[in-house]
Amino acid sequence: MSDVLAALTRATPLLILGLAVLLAFRAGIWNIGAEGQFLAGAVAAAWVGTRWGLTSPAAALVLVPLVAAVFGALWALVPALLRWRFGVLEVITTIMLNFVGLHLVGFLVHGPLQEAGRTYPQSDPVVAAARLAPLVAGTRVTWALPLGVLLAVLLWWMLGRTTWGFAVRAVGANPRAASVSGRIPVGRVTTIAFLGSGAIAALAGAAQVSGVTFALYENLSPGYGYSAIAVALLARLHPLTVIASALFFGALEAGAAALQRGAGVPSVTVYALEGLIILLLVVAQRRVRRAGA
Repeated sequence: MSDVLAALTRATPLLILGLAVLLAFRAGIWNIGAEGQFLAGAVAAAWVGTRWGLTSPAAALVLVPLVAAVFGALWALVPALLRWRFGVLEVITTIMLNFVGLHLVGFLVHGPLQEAGRTYPQSDPVVAAARLAPLVAGTRVTWALPLGVLLAVLLWWMLGRTTWGFAVRAVGANPRAASVSGRIPVGRVTTIAFLGSGAIAALAGAAQVSGVTFALYENLSPGYGYSAIAVALLARLHPLTVIASALFFGALEAGAAALQRGAGVPSVTVYALEGLIILLLVVAQRRVRRAGA
């Protein structure tokens, strides 16, 4: 039972981040910055949860994800504007911002957000009102998991059943055809999708701080933002399939941690396996395209 709960705990951020990556990729945006956007959301949750003096769980339930989403969207705004206005490749800018986010967290937990005793490089624990309730008492599987599933269903509906979703898919498939034949404002659609991707990724960071760690510290993420790329690709960029993909990778990472404890197998082995999966998916997709041509 404990292994299942550990897998679900790992799968929660992967699910939300996988949806963030999926949204960007479906719009033709190579957002490799989910890691930095995740950290932006974590910073927002720690700031609101330790500095705003929240006492009402209802207010925290609104304010924490709202502020986190704004932080994530603003984090994605920089590469989005550079892409739209100057044609700068978002692959480069988003990867660079990952390192900025990593060092920003380090600065904050050694400075403005450091705990009151100034002993440990971490923030104070978030107040009780800002903590997510667990689905199972005594565990760290929180309501973020079913909310992530609900978000996947919502994203599936939006991409497949709305005009905006059609515009996203058209731009992702062929931006020139979408602009010329469909008269779709490509720049606006991609920018909105980029900001939405950043906002969703930040929600994962907020959920991690509010429901799992209860504090901000360095190395908060073991690379969730990068693993989310594999999650989205394995799901073939389908929102509902991301649920199963996230559960698979969550079980994989939880199992890797157990193997390291029990058999001494390095947990980083799982990341090598994730990289291999991505390579195999790319090769398979290329073969499918050649066969179709």
